[in-house]
Amino acid sequence: TKFEWGLWIGSVLVISLSFLVGKTSILNIVSSLIGVTALIFISKGNVLGQILLVIFSVFYGVISVAFKYYGEMITYMFMTAPIAILSVISWIKNPYQENEVQISKVTFKQIMVMIGLSIIVTGIFYFVLAYFNTENLIISTISITTSFIAGYLTYLRSPYYALGYASNDIVLIILWILATINDFSYFPMVLCFVMFLFNDLYGFYNWQKMEKKQKINS
Repeated sequence: TKFEWGLWIGSVLVISLSFLVGKTSILNIVSSLIGVTALIFISKGNVLGQILLVIFSVFYGVISVAFKYYGEMITYMFMTAPIAILSVISWIKNPYQENEVQISKVTFKQIMVMIGLSIIVTGIFYFVLAYFNTENLIISTISITTSFIAGYLTYLRSPYYALGYASNDIVLIILWILATINDFSYFPMVLCFVMFLFNDLYGFYNWQKMEKKQKINS
């Protein structure tokens, strides 16, 4: 739609200009552009978004290591990326239309499993991150929790995946603001996740529309 083109183009411009002004590495720019492009496809329920998310996770993991955000590196390379791969398989197996996934309602049992796994994952990663002297340990740990919940809901094809990612975006905005205080060159990462937040909020809105359409046509 025109709005989606506007959202994507606006996100690309904000991210590109912020990185150019910040004079940061080309890796950061490429990573963020891949990420924001992934989100617009995911908001459409298109499996290409999940494929791009796998690529973004690798790029973002490398960037995170540079600031000793080992939590972000571990989260995206060893949790978000694998879950995105599983989501690719899940979405391909459950199509609604050629370029749209069949939306699913999350059951009470799945919610309980999600809560249990989230507690376990959070507990394990807290000690792993502490061992590596991760910067801003508590916030990095919260990021792992929100990322896991978002990935889990994405795999289940639930519209609430977007709220999970939106929560994670807010955590990451705080995380990169703290990094920016020490080194202003990281400020573009703050704007990057601000744009991610807008895209994820749109994703929640659009998936609700898609869900209503699919119920009517089923």
